[in-house]
Amino acid sequence: MEFFRNPNIDFLGKKWYFLAFSLIFSVAGVCSMLFWHGIPYGVDFRGGTLVYVKFLSSPNDSAIRAAMDRAGLHNARIQRYGPAGNNEVLIDVSEKETNETALDRSKLEIIRALEANAPGDKQDLNNASVLTVKSALLEKDPLHLGTDASERYGQIAQAIVDYRDRTKGGVLSSFDDLKAVVDPAVVAFLNDTFYLSNFSVRNVEIVGPQVGEQLRTQAKLATLYSLAGMLVYLAVRFEWIYGVAAVITVFHDTLITVGAFSLTNKEISLTVIAAILTLIGYSNNDTIVVFDRIRENLKLMRREKLSDIVNRSINQTLSRTILTAGLTFLTVLALFLFGGEVLHGFSFALVIGILIGTYSSIAIAAPILVAYQDWRAGRGRQPVMVPADKAGRREKVKAKA
Repeated sequence: MEFFRNPNIDFLGKKWYFLAFSLIFSVAGVCSMLFWHGIPYGVDFRGGTLVYVKFLSSPNDSAIRAAMDRAGLHNARIQRYGPAGNNEVLIDVSEKETNETALDRSKLEIIRALEANAPGDKQDLNNASVLTVKSALLEKDPLHLGTDASERYGQIAQAIVDYRDRTKGGVLSSFDDLKAVVDPAVVAFLNDTFYLSNFSVRNVEIVGPQVGEQLRTQAKLATLYSLAGMLVYLAVRFEWIYGVAAVITVFHDTLITVGAFSLTNKEISLTVIAAILTLIGYSNNDTIVVFDRIRENLKLMRREKLSDIVNRSINQTLSRTILTAGLTFLTVLALFLFGGEVLHGFSFALVIGILIGTYSSIAIAAPILVAYQDWRAGRGRQPVMVPADKAGRREKVKAKA
């Protein structure tokens, strides 16, 4: 299948437009990282506490932030996640101390901040554990069970928590909801002993700052090692200038992708790093396809100008590039639109990266080869484009300036 038959687009003739486009987005991303939003590391890299909270009704972000400020948890990040009807919020608090006790304390402070107006003599049933409910039942023994109380109240406590979490989504709106689950005497006891807040803490994630720093270092090293590996491979497989062009191209793609996260203030998590490493391989693969066609055409079009050879090579691979990139883009776009909050950062990186990676294989990598060859020709040096002849020997191929 082909989208184009014998296209003849002068890509190199438009290189200054491509350069301007890349400069605009690269400079915008760098300025955002240096002066505006910085690099928005997620909790995986900076350490802290993530508390996933479900509310009974649509939460008020301003009220939540004000509650955090009153509790001394300044600069807390509040983010909606999941479908809007679920009323779920992610509260992210950075923690600079280096021990788990400090991180656990920030978790409890978030819960206390949200329970600021709670009755002082009652516990919150929406955030009570099975053990808490069981202990309260054993202490008062509302069913007068005597010696069988421990096992029986354990079952009742488990039934109450299961109904709250599985049937009601984690938040009870009324004690009357429990009448279908437990004895009315137990419901009356719960009404006297507990109260119902308008939220429930569904999950808590804690990452220590030292672990975050280690992950940040490992992510940077993984990216640098992948770039170095590509440089060595292309230098051996083609010529070193091909490797340099590919690495510059991939660096360009990575810079714009990270810049997009900074400009939109989206957090960079471990899954985003995985997406960036995937894009490094994807962009490099597309670049190698173009480079391989350039190398083949160098043997067939020895008398042509190098710019003409490169243009012809890009046009010959254009249909393949659009097919593969287009299908991949549609897949990751669906992931971005319908994959949910957990995969949002990962899919956003793939959407940006595939667009930029495909563009750079055509608009950045190939012009670098021509620019370097023209620079050598201007200094009276031998070109370095080296195809292999049929016997496997390597020979210099001159190109017209």
